[in-house]
Amino acid sequence: MEKPIVAAKGPKIMTMGKGKYFWCACGRSKKGALFCDGSHKGTGIQPVRVLLEEPQEVAWCMCKQTKKPPFCDGSHNNI
Repeated sequence: MEKPIVAAKGPKIMTMGKGKYFWCACGRSKKGALFCDGSHKGTGIQPVRVLLEEPQEVAWCMCKQTKKPPFCDGSHNNI
């Protein structure tokens, strides 16, 4: 399995609507490495499905090192 690519050294904080999202865990997505576009194929890394039951502010992990995928846990501070 390949290692994820660090897309940014900090979270992307967004207000998200209720719905289903697929967070890019590999860092290779052409969509800013936030949401999956299938670029993970062949890496052994799979996107993370997220179901938000209500609109909320989310701190998406962009360093791809979080221990709580897909949410930022501060792991970017150790890169």
